[in-house]
Amino acid sequence: MNRTIRIASGALVIGVALVSLGVWRTAPPSMLSKVALPDTWSGQNLSRDGVSVALEVKPLAKDGVLREGEFADVQFRVKDSTSGQPLSGVNPGAWLDPETIAADQAQGREQSCKSRVGVFLKSSIGARPLLDLNSYFLLVMNRDASVSVVDPSVSVGGITSTMARIDLKQPPMDWITPKDNKRVFISMPTAGEVAVIDSEQFKLLESVSAGSNPVRVALQPDERLLWVGNNASTADESGVTVIDTRSLKTLKHLATGAGHHEIAFSKDSRFAFVTNRDDGTLSIIDIASLTVSKQLKTGSHPLSVAYSPLSQAVYVADGEDGTVTVVDSASLAVRRVIKAKQGLGPMGFSADGRFGIVLNTLENQASVIDAATDSLIHELDVSAEPYQVVFTKAYAYVRGLASAKVTMINLSSLGQGRTPISQGFEAGPQAPRLAGDLPLASSLAVSRDDNAVFVVNPVDNTTYFYAEGMNAPMSGYPNRGQVARAAMVIDRSLREVEPGLYSARIKLPSAGRFDVAFLLNQPNIIHCFTALVEPDPSIAQHPGVPKVEFMLDKSTAALGSPYVVRFRIVQGQQKTRRSGVKDVQVRYFRAPTSRAQEVAALDMGNGIYEAPVTLDQNGAWYLHVRAASLGANFDDKTFASVRVLPGTAN
Repeated sequence: MNRTIRIASGALVIGVALVSLGVWRTAPPSMLSKVALPDTWSGQNLSRDGVSVALEVKPLAKDGVLREGEFADVQFRVKDSTSGQPLSGVNPGAWLDPETIAADQAQGREQSCKSRVGVFLKSSIGARPLLDLNSYFLLVMNRDASVSVVDPSVSVGGITSTMARIDLKQPPMDWITPKDNKRVFISMPTAGEVAVIDSEQFKLLESVSAGSNPVRVALQPDERLLWVGNNASTADESGVTVIDTRSLKTLKHLATGAGHHEIAFSKDSRFAFVTNRDDGTLSIIDIASLTVSKQLKTGSHPLSVAYSPLSQAVYVADGEDGTVTVVDSASLAVRRVIKAKQGLGPMGFSADGRFGIVLNTLENQASVIDAATDSLIHELDVSAEPYQVVFTKAYAYVRGLASAKVTMINLSSLGQGRTPISQGFEAGPQAPRLAGDLPLASSLAVSRDDNAVFVVNPVDNTTYFYAEGMNAPMSGYPNRGQVARAAMVIDRSLREVEPGLYSARIKLPSAGRFDVAFLLNQPNIIHCFTALVEPDPSIAQHPGVPKVEFMLDKSTAALGSPYVVRFRIVQGQQKTRRSGVKDVQVRYFRAPTSRAQEVAALDMGNGIYEAPVTLDQNGAWYLHVRAASLGANFDDKTFASVRVLPGTAN
């Protein structure tokens, strides 16, 4: 028996995407109301090729209703049909999009579903699903008081899809996100606060008081408390401020010592370890009581601290003495001092805790510590003036201030008596130092698949994407309008929350019927489930942001021939047509490099508008509509595309 999941939603984009792949249209409202569901539509369980898939959309609303604007968990349970055993690690893909009755009737339900999934996989700016459950986003920290949100999967010839800009009170310095990526905590030194961003809706939630000159931010392993380093000028204000991540309340300030502070934690979240650069000490804080248990002398100028779960010890690098002090997390005593060279600074450990990389800015080297023996095993030449290091499963990436080159250290090649392997790539044309003021936040961000990195070059204002195994970055994302300083990846993809159960949290779109497309690679299974989102009665009378429905009767145009963009503006659930809008504009450009042009649209009556455009070169032209008085801006929710070909248009 067929079953329909009832859901509720946010803004449903009704429009037409005309792309080089062909014309894909949403059925007109009149057709949607008259056409019954095809008999081929299945329920929420699928069994095919030895695999069973069950879809459940679980509302988070207290009344258990899937309602527009609310949140829900989309969950696929994937099993072996014969044994019933869960299939782990299969990494399915999924998308949610308005139902396409006309296409289902014309092509057949199965073929229509396969066609749309094929389009979604191409990440074309002209044919994107309403919700992509495989997506991730890039947050770019700007020099001014803002953060840009970029969709890395969509870029038209170097024109990046910037989804949103989040304004802050004051310029940011450092940031961190929990494992679920649902929030981002950002320090703002000049405001004396930490900004809290909702990274599901990309908006500022709150700014929390965080003491004097808050700089470094760190989350303890259980993510219950946020720790903020206060680089204050007075002794009583210099130390750390502790914030409850659930209530967003400031719990306590602890004076630990003078100077800049770096923060690390024991794996069990029992102890916090805070360096005090100017005092040459390490403060050990009991997290349960929020009191300083011990002060250890760790050199003249401790510049970094890192914890290794393998050796269950804390490592403190001292820049002036050129030493790494090893503190046992059980006894809280110094168990060894590793001698290196003067100039040690930033440090980090591989995910397994085996190898620590300590950067030496003076020597242009990376010192490698083996946590299994607490010994220095390698000193490697890296990018000039190294100042940042991040890790993937296979490599350590080192960024230098005085070089555009990023050095990659092959972790599998490290070990006593072995010859390390390193390579590198250029991330932009110039060295980061030339950009001037830089934040503490890293310009290196590891991809969600843990086999690639995003690298911000603050000089040319571009974020480069490098995939392991390539000789150079594959693409770049210009940060137009702001000045990029750091990057962070926010993962929205399906996650395996238990063996064979893949889940993603979504904000439900505007009320209506939707297809939930599912893809499995091995074996190859593509299937569209069904979902229904209920309206929210409390906002039923609100007209909402207007939508644009393009009325283009062909996807190509002849070079040099006149071309008129025709569209209608509708608003509300009843699709009321809006006439008489005076500020409707069409912006158009040719991918990848043409300069955008704008033209006023003419009101033709009955909510229909026309705008003549000059498509004077071969290629794909993208069209966007804006009506500022209605709250509709130029963005990827109101667009179409036309391909200009020499000769006669089709």
